[in-house]
Amino acid sequence: MTQPVTTFGPAHFLNRELSWLEFNQRVLDEALDPATPLLERVKFFAIASSNLDEFFEVRVAGLKQQVESAVVERGLDGLTASETFRAIRNRVRRMVDVQYDRWRRELQPALARNGIRFLEITGCNAADGAWLEGYYREQVRPVLTPLAIDPAHPFPQLLNKSLNMIVQVEQRRGRETLRHLAVVQVPRVLPRLVKLPRDDSSQDYVFLGRLIGHFLADLFPGTRILGYWHFRVTRNSELYIDEEETENLLQAVENELHNRRKGDAVRLEVEHGCRPEIVKALLGTLRLTEDDLYLIDGPLNPTRLMAVCEGDHSPELREPPYVAPVAGVLRGQTDLFAAIRERDILLHHPYENFSSVADFLEQAARDPQVLAIKQTLYRTGGDPRIVGALMDAVKNGKQVTAVVELRARFDEASNIQWAQRLEEAGVHVVYGLVGYKIHAKLCLVVRQERGGIRRYVHLGTGNYNPTTARIYTDLGLLTCRTEFGEDATNLFNLLTGICQFQPMRKFLVAPFDLRPRLLELIRREAGHAERGLPARLVAKLNALVDRPIIEALYRASQAGVKIDLIVRGICCLRPGLKGISDHITVRSVVDRFLEHTRVFYFENACQPEVLVGSADWMPRNLQRRIEVVFPIEDGNLRERLSSEILAVSLADNTKASGLQPDGSYHRVEPESGAKPRRSQVEFMALATGEAPATAARAKAAPPFPQVKLAPSPFSPRPARPTRRQG
Repeated sequence: MTQPVTTFGPAHFLNRELSWLEFNQRVLDEALDPATPLLERVKFFAIASSNLDEFFEVRVAGLKQQVESAVVERGLDGLTASETFRAIRNRVRRMVDVQYDRWRRELQPALARNGIRFLEITGCNAADGAWLEGYYREQVRPVLTPLAIDPAHPFPQLLNKSLNMIVQVEQRRGRETLRHLAVVQVPRVLPRLVKLPRDDSSQDYVFLGRLIGHFLADLFPGTRILGYWHFRVTRNSELYIDEEETENLLQAVENELHNRRKGDAVRLEVEHGCRPEIVKALLGTLRLTEDDLYLIDGPLNPTRLMAVCEGDHSPELREPPYVAPVAGVLRGQTDLFAAIRERDILLHHPYENFSSVADFLEQAARDPQVLAIKQTLYRTGGDPRIVGALMDAVKNGKQVTAVVELRARFDEASNIQWAQRLEEAGVHVVYGLVGYKIHAKLCLVVRQERGGIRRYVHLGTGNYNPTTARIYTDLGLLTCRTEFGEDATNLFNLLTGICQFQPMRKFLVAPFDLRPRLLELIRREAGHAERGLPARLVAKLNALVDRPIIEALYRASQAGVKIDLIVRGICCLRPGLKGISDHITVRSVVDRFLEHTRVFYFENACQPEVLVGSADWMPRNLQRRIEVVFPIEDGNLRERLSSEILAVSLADNTKASGLQPDGSYHRVEPESGAKPRRSQVEFMALATGEAPATAARAKAAPPFPQVKLAPSPFSPRPARPTRRQG
């Protein structure tokens, strides 16, 4: 009998960064899929580019710092930082080449056929040309600043991700003909797409950069324009704050935000066709190499293409509109506290309206029996209902505490603004524990009732942000269970006071006991399998990177535990390895809404336990953040989570892809004769009452169906980089 592997090496893990790039490829695949409505394809095209921007700002920037440091070490998969960087460069270049090729050959022509055109100024008729010249003179020219590059004018400090033009001009001085370079920054204050006036439903645009380029002679009188090319610099955008040496965290974050815009360059994107000597000069000035260069044959910042999706035009080019209803159990309920006392309430966003959470806060702010409200705020979006409810509660004499995370990446400025507004309104604002981001999502309402104090708790997997709650899939629980209220009270005391963590009754809290408890639950399933008892594990999350968790899953698989993982993004676990992960499948769903739910199901010998929470299985979540994972105690809700949410996600054979042992993803195909199933569409139908109830669904199909994988027609199959020997 073959002995199970007990020590796991690099061959058993996928590279974190390359796995993320495969996720972004799946996002891009939606833009490349003719079955996706056209304007939705444009959105995915823009999102894939925005994702890449952040990847370079944070992940690639960090890798480059590792390369420049004196520390040399290998990652989970055995690659060094330099080897990973080279693999990233090759993968991104393939991805970008495919992206822009499809833009030129498919997306742009399809948009034109549907009355959405991107025009060149030289091809415009006289009326459009006159309008564009007037727009340039009145709106654009006054905010332009041509910047010469010469000994008296050093190369300007260009802001992160700003669009710029490098201009080459020729000037006669006596008998000499001199060539000069200059930079023109495309102003951020103006729309990047200039929309031409039309009397019908057609939409014609000119790129602002092209408009400026057409009139460059106006900015450089007395010269001859030899050429101009757009370029864009991506900079390191990570914040570097030593909290132990910082007396005022708010001030420190504000100061670092100013530095972010001017961080070290990590990527240069240059318009295709730019002269090699000019590209070389740009690289040298920015202290970059050709490894950091990306030549772009198309719009340099595709995120601005989202403008063509704005407005109520072209409904036939979009997904059918969806207006989320109030959760069935809350329809007609005017007293949310009474509804929560009757039963635990599970909310599934965006299929069920997030307004119920805002209603809960607003009712608490008005209710004279409510004594105190405590809430964590990670990405608020400054919503007037959420933040406004906390401010109103102060006006109504309640004690209100907000634990605001200032370092929520790329939301720092917004969170600082709203933290200051809350403080001005009388809310007690705190910033949590030194050294840890506060990523937990919970709200505690303390209410005086006839029988004494009762505590109402909302816990979730997503942020208190109604805007993102319309596009992110998340779960929320409303409960007044005594043990949950006690745990929430103790957690807020930990975040705002001076005390040591004490194990809680129901909550699993990172960085204190979440990882040990998860490992214990995984090992328990392995023990059941070894004794011949029912053993099963299903987890739905955003990322799986943590080595101890992955190794525990491998050992559970070796013991015979059937493990199905639904991982939206990064996954460093290799499924399907003989003798190691034979019983593990990994799939990812990319669709209309961003999958963000975190649910963990443990069969536990026919006594299922289901956990929900804010934490992914990554070292940062388990070691460097305050996270809360909590059990679902109500049996009906456990059944709903397993037989509805997890089962339907596993049954998706339309928008799901399966991870292969080599790190590639293959689209899932329906079994022969099976009907196509799209999980997000089914969740919408369940929320609106257009689909059968959970119990009926559970009888109609096994709770965790198996699916067939097929090669994706869109994603190129990645090759695993070879690690150098020695």
